[in-house]
Amino acid sequence: MKKIFAFVFMLFVTVNVNSQTKKAIIEFNQTTIDYGTIEKGSNGVREFVFKNTGDGPLLITNVKSTCGCTIPKKPEKPILPGESEVIQVKYDTKRVGKISKSIIVSSNASNSSVILKITGNVIASKNIIGTENKPKSIVEEIN
Repeated sequence: MKKIFAFVFMLFVTVNVNSQTKKAIIEFNQTTIDYGTIEKGSNGVREFVFKNTGDGPLLITNVKSTCGCTIPKKPEKPILPGESEVIQVKYDTKRVGKISKSIIVSSNASNSSVILKITGNVIASKNIIGTENKPKSIVEEIN
């Protein structure tokens, strides 16, 4: 009888303690950002906005990209319940071609790992290379 009572008591204490634990929940406005078609050398910085919708502080522990051409930046301070923050992502737009990269966000939230994606296409500059330094004609030099 004592063993049953002790077991029920421990079960009650465990359930009670777990129900009082405050948890963070991370919710992003969007998990994919489409750069669209951009020119080589364009601004590659974009921001993923998120909010802590839980009842405990949110700590972003790690943010990593699947490629060295994408540099993510995470907030360093805890995000309190109800607060919003951003994860900044900088893509190297000197690389021409399709963009399809993932950023993995790790945190103490109940949904501890979230995958963000960036997509798009970087095209060569519309400026014709070499026209800036072309030699002037005799007529242009006189004028």
